[in-house]
Amino acid sequence: MDYTVQKLAKLAGVSSRTLRYYDEIGILKPARTNSSGYRIYGQQEVDRLQQILFYRELGVSLDQIKEIITGPAFNAADALKEHREKLLEKRKQLDVLISNVEKTIASAEGRTTMSDKDKFEGFKKKMIEDNEEQFGKEIREKYGNETVDKSNAKLMNMTQEEHEAVTKLAEEVNNTLAEAMETGDPAGELAQIAADLHKQWITFYWSEYSKEAHAGLAEMYVADERFKAYYDKIQPGAAEFLRDAIKIYTGQQ
Repeated sequence: MDYTVQKLAKLAGVSSRTLRYYDEIGILKPARTNSSGYRIYGQQEVDRLQQILFYRELGVSLDQIKEIITGPAFNAADALKEHREKLLEKRKQLDVLISNVEKTIASAEGRTTMSDKDKFEGFKKKMIEDNEEQFGKEIREKYGNETVDKSNAKLMNMTQEEHEAVTKLAEEVNNTLAEAMETGDPAGELAQIAADLHKQWITFYWSEYSKEAHAGLAEMYVADERFKAYYDKIQPGAAEFLRDAIKIYTGQQ
């Protein structure tokens, strides 16, 4: 069956503008354009749109989606199996949070008691699972299973006060890094303060600290696009600046 932009947009629950944009960036081209100039989509395009929306639901950027689905190794059946596994994992994470909310409601109504540690159990589990999904393979290959497992255990045992402190510290790292970048000097006082704050932040998660591991992590911030994107949201070039500051701070230049 063929679809115009409006009909496919209605079927998929997206806007016509979204489909036109997908066409512009080359991620979803129509099968053809009819004599009246209307975009026409066929079954192949419907299936591709479904794949795109699956990836979007999983938080994958459009640039990454385009690279995946237009690559020579892309296999639609394998991609669907991967979507299923990731959606099941996402459901598992949501189930943990729902259970946490239900326990909190029961506690508020006086039907049970809930410790402060229990209140944050679901959030910490989700954080660990998210980290494993996004970065687990790379981190485990670089630092080993034992190190990563110890880090996860440390996070699970984190108190509410520690969780609040590390969240505040992460904001302080980013704010100080932004100020330091204005000086343009990774060896300067502000940059070195940012590097020290970063050390304090990672020690909340690491069971042991070493200068070599700290410098290696900073290098990964630049080498891995996902880490790089996180810091470059502060300001373009932030990942490289932080890496240079940490290498100076640790003496691992």
